[in-house]
Amino acid sequence: MSNTVRDTALFGVVAILLIGTGVIQGWNSALLILNMGLISAIMALGVNLQWGFAGLFNIGVMGFVALGGLAAVLISTEPVPEAWQAGGLRIIAGLIFGAATVVAAVIAQKRLKGRARTLSTLAILVIGFFIYRAIFDPGKVAVEAVNPALQGNLGGLSLPIILSWPVGGLLAAGAAWIIGKTALGLRSDYLAIATLGIAEIIIAVLKNEDWLARGVKNVIGLDSPVPDAISLQGNPAFVDTVARIGLDPVAGSTIFNKAGYAILFTIVLLILLWLAQMALKSPWGRMMRAIRDNETAAEAMGKDVTARHLQIFVLGSAVCGIAGAMMTTLDGQLTPGSYQPLRFTFLVWVMVIVGGSGNNFGAILGGMLIWWLWVQVEPLGLGLMNILSSGLEDGSPLKDRLIESAAHMRLLTMGLVLLLVLRFSPRGLIPER
Repeated sequence: MSNTVRDTALFGVVAILLIGTGVIQGWNSALLILNMGLISAIMALGVNLQWGFAGLFNIGVMGFVALGGLAAVLISTEPVPEAWQAGGLRIIAGLIFGAATVVAAVIAQKRLKGRARTLSTLAILVIGFFIYRAIFDPGKVAVEAVNPALQGNLGGLSLPIILSWPVGGLLAAGAAWIIGKTALGLRSDYLAIATLGIAEIIIAVLKNEDWLARGVKNVIGLDSPVPDAISLQGNPAFVDTVARIGLDPVAGSTIFNKAGYAILFTIVLLILLWLAQMALKSPWGRMMRAIRDNETAAEAMGKDVTARHLQIFVLGSAVCGIAGAMMTTLDGQLTPGSYQPLRFTFLVWVMVIVGGSGNNFGAILGGMLIWWLWVQVEPLGLGLMNILSSGLEDGSPLKDRLIESAAHMRLLTMGLVLLLVLRFSPRGLIPER
């Protein structure tokens, strides 16, 4: 069997799984899995750029995804004039002063020497910190006191939410540049620890800075780039159309809404895939793989390894930021408490490893397949446990324990799939050619 036929067959299996889900569980469920699968595939594509192209071990994916979600709020929500009047300018002034303090400390580090450098940097940071807090804190308190039950934040720019997708990528890219300038000189294991820690810092900021995006109070009711179900149900022409094909307005509107998202997400995925493939086949892509395989030899040939690592780190993080903005758009809300390393880092890495590190099509296959398994394993596991315990009496401790264990089938299955792939296809289902 040729590679093309084999790869096509693997994508065909995923298509069959989605179609089977639609036939058995309903097309609403199938389209929801498809949409999240497309977003997961984009996340996997971003991680594959970093790991598959350059060998960068980034386990802070969660932080870049969260920054994309933040972009959706900052771009699409309505501004809060009362909050801006109460302390918005003080917050902006404090942030600018804080950034200026950091820049001044960096300049002092570069231009001064010896003991003067240490004392000057320390003085700049300490004095700057207290001035920053004196400017920033009163504004923060004033903003968060403005209608805290419904607002308590500055709001956004009231622009179309689809604009937040590229903005989410830019926001994640900017954070990645700052992180890369400080952490990319570290050894791979230390880089992994640094990126995980920084991702946790990003989530902590989103949870605790209510003025930014309401913290753990969450932002709900975000705009939709496609017609929402409620407006479709109020459209007589749409109601008549779905009635002709045998659907009730509620089911038809949700299917149409999710299908619209699926089309948008597929377009974004295809654009990113095309760009990634062009990069992979270009001299730049060959150089990145040469650096990945042997940094010492590439550096001896005159390649700036650190600069190239920074490039690919920023690009991969930007892709994850785009996916984060898309996911928040699909959910219609930003919930900082839901960003967990298990979902937004570990699972994405499983997608890349299972699909095939270094192969863009493999990353997409892994994203779609692993997400389907992640969603479906728990109900399938519950059905399996019910069958296995059918011969036991109701109320039996063993039967109760078996049924309760179905909730943990996801983790067991992910580990099992990972072990099987690493044993029988260590380079992934669609390996790098």
